[in-house]
Parts: sequence; C-alpha cells; structure tokens
Amino acid sequence: MKNSVDRELPAELMSKLNYQGFESTEIGHPEIQRVAPTVHVSTGDDKVVDSVADVVKSTVKDGMTISFHHHFRNGDFVFNQVMRAIIDAGIKDLTLAPSSLTGVMNDMVIEAIKAGTITNITSSGMRGSLGDFVSHGGLKNPVIFRSHGNRARSIEHGDIKIDVAFLGVPNADRLGNANGMAGKAVFGSLGYALMDAQYANQVVLLTDNIVAYPNTPASIKQTQVDYVVQVDQVGDPDKIGSGATRFTKDPKELKIAQTVNDVIVNSPYFKNGFSFQTGSGGAALAVTRYLRQAMLDNQIKASFALGGITKPTTDLLEEGLVDKVMDVQDFDKGAAASMHANPNQQEIDASWYADPDNKGAMVDQLDVAILSALEIDTHFNVNVMSGSDGVIRGAIGGHQDAATAKLTIISAPLVRGRLATIVPDVTTIVTPGDSIDVVVTEYGIAINPRRQDLVKALSHVPGVPVYTIEELQQLAEKKVGQPQPLEFTDRTVALIEYRDGTIIDTIKAVKD
Repeated sequence: MKNSVDRELPAELMSKLNYQGFESTEIGHPEIQRVAPTVHVSTGDDKVVDSVADVVKSTVKDGMTISFHHHFRNGDFVFNQVMRAIIDAGIKDLTLAPSSLTGVMNDMVIEAIKAGTITNITSSGMRGSLGDFVSHGGLKNPVIFRSHGNRARSIEHGDIKIDVAFLGVPNADRLGNANGMAGKAVFGSLGYALMDAQYANQVVLLTDNIVAYPNTPASIKQTQVDYVVQVDQVGDPDKIGSGATRFTKDPKELKIAQTVNDVIVNSPYFKNGFSFQTGSGGAALAVTRYLRQAMLDNQIKASFALGGITKPTTDLLEEGLVDKVMDVQDFDKGAAASMHANPNQQEIDASWYADPDNKGAMVDQLDVAILSALEIDTHFNVNVMSGSDGVIRGAIGGHQDAATAKLTIISAPLVRGRLATIVPDVTTIVTPGDSIDVVVTEYGIAINPRRQDLVKALSHVPGVPVYTIEELQQLAEKKVGQPQPLEFTDRTVALIEYRDGTIIDTIKAVKD
C-alpha cells in the first residue's frame, strides 16, 4: 500500500498495528476523548525513598511502558542510573518511551535490548551507536518515531500509556513539587516532562537537591508525584549547555543566515506583531542576530518567539524586541537563567506547544519557522531522520509541528562534503513538501510553486538568486555526482508517524 506522498508501506505491519497511511497535512476538527492516569492515592507526608533500586522494585514490572525526558541532553545522569537498576532486577519486555534519546543513553539502551529488557521504543529520535544498532535490525520490533507535538497527542489519546515516568529535576521538595530553574543542574523549562507528569500512572522524581516544602514555583506538582529519590548527581550542567550556544563564523553558514533573513524581511509576514521559531544550530543563531538588526532598522517588534530557546532569543526579550518567549525547552544556560528571572518567558508543555488535536496549539499561531534538514528533494519533502547511508541519525523534534507556520523556511547547505543535500528523492520523508515554502542554500533559494505569493514577493530581492528546486538539485549533483543507490533489506526497523498519527514513511534495515 502507498500513502499520499507515494511511499510504500508494509500492509501486514500497518494492519497489525492498526495504522493508516498519511493523507494530508490538514488535521481537521476531530472530536477527541482523552485518557486519564491511574492515581495511587497517598496520605503520607513524605514521598522520599532511599534508592533508585528500591523505587524500581516498587514500580516497574515486566511488559510496562516507562518514560524519561531529554532536557538534560548529554548531561543526563538519571537515565543510566534507572536503566541499570531495571536491567539488574531482571525485568523484561519493556516499552521505552522517552521524549527523545541522547548519545549518553546509547550504550545502556543497547545493553537493555540485548538483555531482553527493552523490546519496543518510541521516541523523537536517536543517533550514534544506537541508531546504527537499530538500523541493522538490532531491536525486535520497529521503533515508532513521533514529533514532540505528536508525542503529546499520543499520550493524551492513550496511544502511549506510560506506566512509570522517571523524571530528573534539579530540585524537589519531599512531596514532589519541582521546577527546572534552581540547583546545580539547571536546564530551565520542563516542557516535555510535564506531559509525563500529568499522564503517567506513577511518577518518580530524581534529584540531587531536596529543598524545603513547599517548593515554588512548581512546574511539576505534588498532586502528580508518587516518589522522590535523592541521588548523588542528577546531571552535568556543563553538558546541558554553557553560555550562549555557538555563534558560527563559517562563511557558508553566515551566507545562508543572511539569505534567510532577507527572505523573512521581504516576506509579507515581517511586520509588527509577527511571531517566529528558530533552531539552535550555528546558522539559526546567526539568523536571530541578523533578524534583530532588521527589527531595529525597521522599528518592528515580535509578539512571541517559540520552541527551543537560546540566549540570543532571550536577549531579544530583554531588549523589548519580543513581547513573550513561549518556552518548551532551553538549549543553553543563558536561556534557562532568563526563564527564572523574566516573567515574560513562559514555560509551556509539549501539548500547548504543538499537539495537533488541541483546542489551540502555539505552532498554529506561528508566522515564520526556520528549520534545518539532512536532505530536501525536488518535491520539497524533508528528511531529518536518516543519513546518506540510510542509518538513523536524527530526530523529528518539532520539525513537522513548526512546519505549519505561515512561512516555513528550510536552511541547509547545497552539499555537505561530497554529499548532496538537495536530491531527487529523500531517503526518509519526515516533513511533507506541502508544509515547506522556501528552501535557502548558500547559492540561492527555491520557492515552492504552490506559494505564488512568495514567488512574487521574493523574485527580485537584491543578492538573493531564485532557482527552481530542480535547478538546485542539478547544481548539487553537478558538484558531487550521483551517489550509489542505498541497499536495504525487506525488514522494517522504524515507522515515521506524521503529527496526526498516520504513517508518512518507514525505515528499512540497512544491508550489511
């Protein structure tokens, strides 16, 4: 069977898992019945337990679904402590359902898979040794990859039913009131963890900083928490992020950033009250700085900035160039510190951020989104999940979600090393071409033909050459040649959901 973006889907697996193929970026207005967690009523006045091993013994059983958040990124110490205790306890057949998986978790996940402890995974993404392991058929069942908004939707629907959530926090009191803004391992917004705290049947907080009761402001509340475990160290703050994330000096990235800014400024959306989301890479941060100057030059202020937040964005808030920052995750210490200090930097959960089955998500109000890509094809489809070798090495993140903006820009170099970024067909479709408006490279831009209004607005911008997407693909191919076709087996190792829960693509096992 094929879906609407012409991807062949495994009919037997689709039927077994009760999936439908992707049809459209239009979500519609369904009537949704949300689920509720099982509540273990507590009448005690102290939820602190002695050890991770004790709390695992009390909560985790064979066949359960367990979850974690990834706000600590590669500074996370919680995941490996908990998984070590679970593996040592001999627990089997778990579904691992974190908001995402970072490199520091890879070895432990692979060990857990080999031990039979983990047999299913759903996540936003994976990289490194774990991505390679899964891509070569190391996991019994296909991974299900979901965007951040879709993960929230799936939890609220009950498609992901979390039995136990293990949530690392930089502070908590004895009953479980906690936030991400104070302590040795501060990371700011708890946006992704808030979904787990609200919907998991049992919630375990892990912290190295138990503070006086009641702990406020409380992002996670005592009404949601079953256990609090004090550990020696919850995370390494130097690996969470330090200062402002790197500002690029690479001429190619700066050229792309300048062109992205030119596209924004010459679009119909650059006006007082506009809203935007940028990323955390070097080029994305450069866009923020160029945009700042354009806002000053044109006396334009933004109503809000959204998504994963960096210090350059919170600097705009401090300067009064942005009225509000809607913060689902912080990517550096500066942004995390700002949330603690500035009431106009609002912590939001992943549902408020991007659940498509909501009464109103923040992404639905976005004017401009700047996103990255591993590959873009001549249908404007975008791949952020698999590399040129077919191996899983990325994450959906909020890509599909933010691509609902009125102006969605993909910024990417034309080639990376000896590999083309603009290709005839992407290896894996993550975000469909109907969502993409403009592709920006260092050589120029391509505008989706369905956006004739943008073709008219951007066709004569000084210093911004306009190509068709086919011309950019041919230019890339001329520079690096045609790659050898990838070879896959018939085994499906991952399913890519669109944000509405339909299947937009699959990933097959790479041939050895």
